[in-house]
Amino acid sequence: MGVSLIFDTWERNFSPEILLPNTVSKILEFIVYGGFYLTFLLFKENKKHNQKISSYKLAVSESRFAQLKQQLNPHFLFNNLNILDQLIEENPKTASSFLHNFSELYRYALDKSTTNLVDWQEELEFAKNYHRLIKEKYGSAYQLNLSLEHPKGKIPPLTLQLLIENAVLHNFGTEENPVFIELYIGKNIRVSNNQIPFKNPKHKGGRGLQNLKEQIQMLSVETIVIQQTNENFSVTLPLIPN
Repeated sequence: MGVSLIFDTWERNFSPEILLPNTVSKILEFIVYGGFYLTFLLFKENKKHNQKISSYKLAVSESRFAQLKQQLNPHFLFNNLNILDQLIEENPKTASSFLHNFSELYRYALDKSTTNLVDWQEELEFAKNYHRLIKEKYGSAYQLNLSLEHPKGKIPPLTLQLLIENAVLHNFGTEENPVFIELYIGKNIRVSNNQIPFKNPKHKGGRGLQNLKEQIQMLSVETIVIQQTNENFSVTLPLIPN
């Protein structure tokens, strides 16, 4: 500045025409770069916030899923203990065989209680073993027919057993007039049966199926489809990719 005064160049170097554009330029640079930096900080904070929300939702979902599975195991246990209780009165020898087979099945149920998904082949084998228990009690009153296309995929444990059990609990099958349970596994899973309702229904039911529906909602973008007419009842659910 002193040099500018000595050489009389003050007005040329520090005139409003020079200072004002430089000042405005610096202010604009500060606003632009400061805005970018502020946007970056807000983006990072928003990302952290969303990650916290996602972690919380995942924790809630996992907790809810665990609750549903805990409900399903007692459902499986108590319904079959009721059958065992009836067999003890009607046929003690059959009851002994039923109890042995049931203990093997319940071991599977406990083993899979901490597993979200199992291969459908493994679940099918469990379901067929469960149907053998039904035959010990009811003979050929509840018949299981299989249609398989051998796809790839998984399902929640005890799914097929639950759907077979649902057909047994809500239909009065006899050897003269059986309930036909049709199990299809292909691009999806479909379990259907003809309806022979009880005159005085013993089970209101619905809870096990509702639990399964909620599990599928947590594991897949697809949902369970339930269709019911006077003659037929079917449940269709997705296979979940490996």
